[in-house]
Amino acid sequence: YEKGWKVTDIFPLNGVGMTTARDHVVIDYEPQTLLERATLFRDSEDSNAELCEKLKISQKLGWDIARARQLIKAEKNLGHYIKPVLYRPFDFRLIFYHDSLVWRTVKQVMRHMLAGENLGLVSARSNKSPEMNHFFCSRLIMETKCGESTTQSCLFPLYLYPAEGEMEFEGGKRRPNLSLEFIKAITDKLGLTFVEDGKGDLEQTFGPEDVFNYAYAIFHSPTHRSRYAAFLKMDFPRLPLTSNGELFKALAAKGAELVSLHLVESPTLNTFVTRYPVAGSNTVEKVTYDEVNGRVHINKTQYFEGIAPEIWDFHIGGYQVCQKWLKDRKGRALSYDDLTHYQKIVVALKETIRLMEEIDQLIPGWPVE
Repeated sequence: YEKGWKVTDIFPLNGVGMTTARDHVVIDYEPQTLLERATLFRDSEDSNAELCEKLKISQKLGWDIARARQLIKAEKNLGHYIKPVLYRPFDFRLIFYHDSLVWRTVKQVMRHMLAGENLGLVSARSNKSPEMNHFFCSRLIMETKCGESTTQSCLFPLYLYPAEGEMEFEGGKRRPNLSLEFIKAITDKLGLTFVEDGKGDLEQTFGPEDVFNYAYAIFHSPTHRSRYAAFLKMDFPRLPLTSNGELFKALAAKGAELVSLHLVESPTLNTFVTRYPVAGSNTVEKVTYDEVNGRVHINKTQYFEGIAPEIWDFHIGGYQVCQKWLKDRKGRALSYDDLTHYQKIVVALKETIRLMEEIDQLIPGWPVE
């Protein structure tokens, strides 16, 4: 296991997700709601104590509210700071991403997710239940509990972008966030030439996205998790490298499918396996699961139908995804887009379970050589 590459050594730039310390103020589903709160914080003439009372903000030790108010007063276009964020697995929201109200913005990492198209691995230093899946991916900035319920999760961007005002990186506008030592190691193993961006043909070349997809497949192997459970409880995961070009190619293909599903980009997600047959208010009141009929009820009369027990029970980062996504929306009336998105989540989990089995079948044995 220790011959593998620790993810922090593969991706030199990495860091924990953002900590807001006040999610209820800076994270929401609607941009207008965020804008109203930010505007109140900027324009209010109330005392610090009165303003905190209005926004239900705790004056957290170490937070300089006077400085925060001064900082935001200089901003004319508050809407510019409203950004999409991955809050929990499959849970896309909006954040008012500004140093005045977000406790730790982690810009040294997150700016690379905002600067252009990117992809990031979400993982954690340790997890208490390695038998469950503890890996996800994102194109967005992420909140620190996004990928792990028991501790902070980290984001590992695949690409790095130059800071504003800097010259472009040699060879293009971005470069891979992969260590030179790792690139050499995998090049030596595969006998392929590394290309700096995108994917290779996996006959003569490979690229950063092939590496990402291969790693994503390995980390979704149930055997990897069970075999190395003791190590996964203590530290970041390690990636074994294979010298088998065909195995690398096959695993990268499976990983690419998983990534596309988890980013909610796969066309497969449009073929629902569920129904939502009863009209009503669509308000999430109490989430319950009827295993006999495969129904997830959101209130007394409405439910999603066609959800198998293994999908309902599937966890990512310690979160029971099908339950968590709905429970976090208690009291909210689900829109058409919400109903559609939830049914896509069900497809994504069903396909993830299938792909995890297929990944294990591809690997002839452990350790991977």
